[in-house]
Amino acid sequence: MAVNEKGILNRLYFIAGCMFVFGLAVMFKLLSIQFLQGDKYRALVDKRDIKNVTIPANRGNVYANDGSLLATSIPKYNIAIDAVTSQNKTFEKFIKPLCDSLSGYLGKSSSYYEREIRKARANKNQYYLLVKNINYTDYVRFRNFPLLERGAISGGLIVEQKTKREFPMGSIARRTIGYEHFDDEGNVTRPGIDGAFGLKYLRGTDGLRKKQKIGNGKWKPMTDHNQVEPKDGYDVYTTIDVNIQDIAHHALLKQLELYKAEHGCVVVMEVKTGEIRAISNLGRTSKGTYYEKLNYAVGESHEPGSTFKVMAFMAALEDEVIDTSTVVDTQKGRKRFYGRYVHDSRYGGYGKISAARALEVSSNIGLATIIDKHYSDNPKKFIDRLKEWKLDKPLGVSIIGEGMPDIPEPGGKKWSRNALPSMAYGYNLELTPLQTLAFYNAIANDGELIKPRFLKAVKEFDKEIEVFDKEVIKEKICSDKTLNKVREVLKNIVVRGTGEKLYSKNFSMAGKTGTARTEYWMKDWEENKRYISSFSGYFPVENPKYSCIVVIHKPSTEVGFYGADVSGPVFKRVAQKIYTDTPMVDEIRSLDIKVASVEKEYESFYQAARTYKTIMPNVVGLPAMDALALLENMDVEIKVQLNGNGVVEEQSISENVKLKNNQTVVLKAS
Repeated sequence: MAVNEKGILNRLYFIAGCMFVFGLAVMFKLLSIQFLQGDKYRALVDKRDIKNVTIPANRGNVYANDGSLLATSIPKYNIAIDAVTSQNKTFEKFIKPLCDSLSGYLGKSSSYYEREIRKARANKNQYYLLVKNINYTDYVRFRNFPLLERGAISGGLIVEQKTKREFPMGSIARRTIGYEHFDDEGNVTRPGIDGAFGLKYLRGTDGLRKKQKIGNGKWKPMTDHNQVEPKDGYDVYTTIDVNIQDIAHHALLKQLELYKAEHGCVVVMEVKTGEIRAISNLGRTSKGTYYEKLNYAVGESHEPGSTFKVMAFMAALEDEVIDTSTVVDTQKGRKRFYGRYVHDSRYGGYGKISAARALEVSSNIGLATIIDKHYSDNPKKFIDRLKEWKLDKPLGVSIIGEGMPDIPEPGGKKWSRNALPSMAYGYNLELTPLQTLAFYNAIANDGELIKPRFLKAVKEFDKEIEVFDKEVIKEKICSDKTLNKVREVLKNIVVRGTGEKLYSKNFSMAGKTGTARTEYWMKDWEENKRYISSFSGYFPVENPKYSCIVVIHKPSTEVGFYGADVSGPVFKRVAQKIYTDTPMVDEIRSLDIKVASVEKEYESFYQAARTYKTIMPNVVGLPAMDALALLENMDVEIKVQLNGNGVVEEQSISENVKLKNNQTVVLKAS
């Protein structure tokens, strides 16, 4: 028995010793983790439970030429509450007033919100969403609600801010103005001005905010302020004229719908400066509607067809191998060139006509004959002339995605004996609509070839960061003698040529029609003929102010397809609406009595209220009460100090300056 007890004691001592050694090992490990590897493990915990979240900066505004807003960033807020963080005494004191405030704003009963928030507190819910996507004014209101006004720690306030890009003009010029879009895989698309200047100017600098993981994949801000405040992007001022853009967009849309076309574009350019006043690109959806699908004017290279005949005609004039009176035989509308027939659109042809008349009636045979006769022995001379005019190079415009021109050369893959006569009437080469327009603009601009321009300046409030001036590509494309002859023919094309349907004795235009086959290499072309209809020119003839090009792809042949019928009316409508003020309907006296001054004040107020959301409007001339109402209903929280009564005479912040939250605006009225 004694031996047995001794054995049991030995075993107990052994077990106790093992446990003591194990305890020492555990203590050693704990001390090791605490003092030797503590920083490492604390960092891992922080990495898993705390993270820096990027706070996107507000993108800069995009403005039209007259200061009208084309694109802006509006801040939106989500408000939630950490139902756990408040002490019991604080929570019980303020829960009822908070729920009364929520009920007044959100509409449901106060008891409903109290029941839900108490349930969230009982369930240890650290993120209970109260409201989504509210504006800054409502955000400030929420921050002042009972309990929430105590902030993140004591009141449980959780604020999440994001920005939404808004376009006051809707879909008009959306592709040119541009945007930034991320897909589900993180790929980004940045078309238009936003794509060209977003990273450099518009984006701004993002801020940082610390958030803590609270379970179920949710994170909440650790404080109610940002660790690094975001810095807004610069504002971009474009050359777009809102009125001309609206005219161009609707003129193009009307014609696309009428001819059931696949897509089209129109560009209006100021002759002397190269500033783009309007650019519209519309593509058809599967439902038959149209929207800004792609920037066809800038990015789509295609065979220009008859609008290129002007370049061929000018080359022959400048090289002095013809004059406008040179006679060319167009035969009976059908002529063979190197085993292939070329046809004119007029059955029976035009016979023997002058070179100028050949361009006026857009004779394929006439231009092919001229170019083949004088350049077939040395085609490089003709190609070099085109290169001298920079037609083989992209314009280098700021918009991303400019299409590449394609001018074939002798010895190249696209070259054959037929290449030269084909180029004479706009085939076997490719240009974008904007590249074609730039050349026609040079004709109107006394031969000066300038780069089309979309931007005027980049600003931070009133401070100019960068200014964009006119860029000359070539000072003179040809002699004045050649220019004058070409201008005369372009005028006559509208008066008595292929564009005579567009002629108006009250308004002068000059330009060239274009009708080109497309996809003619497809086997089904004869059964399903496809065309590109175009018109390029300038107006008014006497002193050109604007140049314009209209290109419409694949109009329904059942309705029509010639350039004069399809694209020409868009050109004419744009030109006339810019310069013509004469009413086209009989004026009927209204029975309503209206006071002009009151109507003017109302229109000014109404337009400002629709346009200005985050920038300072011009309120000078408005009644003081209207100015107050306008400013107090903007999407930024500002303080308005009114000195005097009556009409506003002065404002302390200039028009178009981006406003900041809590900024004070002083108005002087009398």
